[in-house]
Amino acid sequence: MSDQPISNEEETIEYETRHLDSACLNESHLKHPWWYNLKYLLVGLLFGVIFVKAEIISWFRIQEMFRMESFHMYGVIGSAVAVGILSVFLIKKFNIKTIYGEEVEFKAKTFNKGHIIGGFMFGLGWAMTGACPGPLFAQIGTGATVIAVTLFSAIAGTWIYGYFREKLPH
Repeated sequence: MSDQPISNEEETIEYETRHLDSACLNESHLKHPWWYNLKYLLVGLLFGVIFVKAEIISWFRIQEMFRMESFHMYGVIGSAVAVGILSVFLIKKFNIKTIYGEEVEFKAKTFNKGHIIGGFMFGLGWAMTGACPGPLFAQIGTGATVIAVTLFSAIAGTWIYGYFREKLPH
């Protein structure tokens, strides 16, 4: 990253570009040693263990969900949504800051038809492979190495979207 100051026009372009790509534009400007990231590895491992124990990574549970045969996955997803709503409410109400004292900002996002198309594609991929981005690594970690194909496909799809992003309708 350059040490040159960013002009208002460049900052506006950067904001508009990132606004399309993210739900929250918080970015820490603090610099830490590499080993500070080990906490994220530990949380990820814990998250993976929880996914395995809750059977969230089970292909059979995912198929039950898409066939409307079981409430298990809907309960997990609904619980996650409820925790997210409560968390955002508390962050806004009490003006909670990050662990490093930085303010958390929420920016409004505009809806477009791409959300419907993308959601349909995501759901179709999830139903076909039995994997979504969160549990991919946990599935691979449990020995379901065939899921690596899904992981590489997700990475390739993300790269292809990024490459053609400017030419796609938004």
